[in-house]
Amino acid sequence: MDVAEFLRLFPLRAPNLMWLLGAGASASSGIATAGDMILDFKRRLYCSEQGISLRACEDLSNPVVQGRIQRYLDGRGGCPAGGAEEEYSHYFSAVFPNESDRRRYIEQLISKATPSYGFLALGVLMKVGQARVLWTTNFDRNIEDAAAGILKTTGKLVVSSLDAPGLMREALQEGRWPLLGKLHGDFQSRRLKNTSEELQTQDAELRRELVETCRRLGLIVCGYSGRDLSVMAALEEAIDGGRGYPSGLFWFTRNGASARVVSFVEKARAAGVDAHLITVETFDELLADIVAQLPNVPKEDVEFLNSKVQRISEATMPHGRGGWPVVRLNAVEVIKFPTVCRVVRCEIGGVGEVYEAVEASGANIVATRRKAGVLLFGSDAEAAKAFGGFKMDGSDLYTIEPRRLWYDSIEGGLIYDGLVQALVRERGFVSERRRGQRILRVDTKEEGSARLAPLKKVVNVICGTVGKTSVPWAEAMEIHLEYRMGRLWLVIEPTVWVGRPGDGEREVVREFQRERHAVRYNRVANELLAAWCEVISAQQPVAKLSAFGISDGIDAVFEIGDTTAYSRRLVAR
Repeated sequence: MDVAEFLRLFPLRAPNLMWLLGAGASASSGIATAGDMILDFKRRLYCSEQGISLRACEDLSNPVVQGRIQRYLDGRGGCPAGGAEEEYSHYFSAVFPNESDRRRYIEQLISKATPSYGFLALGVLMKVGQARVLWTTNFDRNIEDAAAGILKTTGKLVVSSLDAPGLMREALQEGRWPLLGKLHGDFQSRRLKNTSEELQTQDAELRRELVETCRRLGLIVCGYSGRDLSVMAALEEAIDGGRGYPSGLFWFTRNGASARVVSFVEKARAAGVDAHLITVETFDELLADIVAQLPNVPKEDVEFLNSKVQRISEATMPHGRGGWPVVRLNAVEVIKFPTVCRVVRCEIGGVGEVYEAVEASGANIVATRRKAGVLLFGSDAEAAKAFGGFKMDGSDLYTIEPRRLWYDSIEGGLIYDGLVQALVRERGFVSERRRGQRILRVDTKEEGSARLAPLKKVVNVICGTVGKTSVPWAEAMEIHLEYRMGRLWLVIEPTVWVGRPGDGEREVVREFQRERHAVRYNRVANELLAAWCEVISAQQPVAKLSAFGISDGIDAVFEIGDTTAYSRRLVAR
């Protein structure tokens, strides 16, 4: 089943479908996933036993750092193999043997989280009776916070956790909705469960309610890897010879499901359950699509989701040297951006395989993957160069809806890549990736270029090598895109890029970066931001940039303003 088919049947089955959410659903709320936590546990174990500073292994996205830590753990003995399902529970209990310490660790991780778009949309589904029963293996309170905001009270959502497992059964018997079952408790629960021994002895009463509700209702699973043996055992028991999941079983996955999950879905199908694995990019994207296809969502809730409670008004542009106080923001408006791209139908796998095909072919395109096909910007000839070996079966235009830019989506990522390509091509920047960030830096070969003059006026020297080392450095900016107030914004964070230091050079490089950043506040920060805006806009009120400058195929064309957003002093009304 694909997402479109699910969206058509959801309004009919929603009252009889439960939700089970895992850590993946909370990733866009700023909460570390299980994979992130495993890397952190490994680093803590490695650094503490080797007497190494945690800062020495700060970049956990670096394969070199990961490999060094994994080799130590493999040789240490008593540790699971890399990628094994028991890694999470093993390393969590190894680093924090005491349950109260594990609870404090979880609390620190999630205390600053705020519900993402997906959870707010789920709150709207609760309000209109389309999400009555929910389960989660997460410790956070995204569901509770979203429900409180949408339902305007904390009293309507019944929460049954390990401290009060009987609430689920009582509420089900009395027909009180919505209900939430927290299979692992939350970070304030005294019975927090997060290691194999604890998970395998899951609270019998709450587990029994999970099995019984799965026998009465269908189930939607999203953001959950299936790593917990006790939860998976309960889900498998609920198949009950085909009598379970009467309204269907829909397991959403992003990059493919584990063997345990695939086996579970196949077992359910073999028993006669309407069970499906469905590919979706993010939890937020799935919920946005669901809300868009529901006819009975109140207008005020749709407006709330669209604007996230807009609390701003347009401020007039100040003129002259004086004027009222303003706060300058580090975002410039992307006045025009692509609304269509090319979609190519071919026999290729997921996003990873698309990236590999583009890189292997050397094709000058930016591309990604959706169910509809490969989405791309670039010439048709270059597209054929990348995907001609994958049995191409035609192409078409694909509309990029603005609502896809409200959250982390495939279309948003494609536009992001297109803008980076345009800035590299038109302004001579060099693109770098660090820890998932996109950084555009000055090309050392272009140091004398007139277009970089605004930067030189502020910092004088814009590139070079660090001290007596051979490590290169350059002025740079970290960028990302945000869709707010019905507009797309390019957010700019001036920074200093440095190359990879060699052995014995790290402290020198860190000290250089600290000194370079130390004076960048107030006036200097303002001038540096203005300089980058001038470089991007080429000192034009509106700058036009294109990713490829082509006449065939579909180019990614942007128009970017030269004035950052700002806010005036708040006036009480």
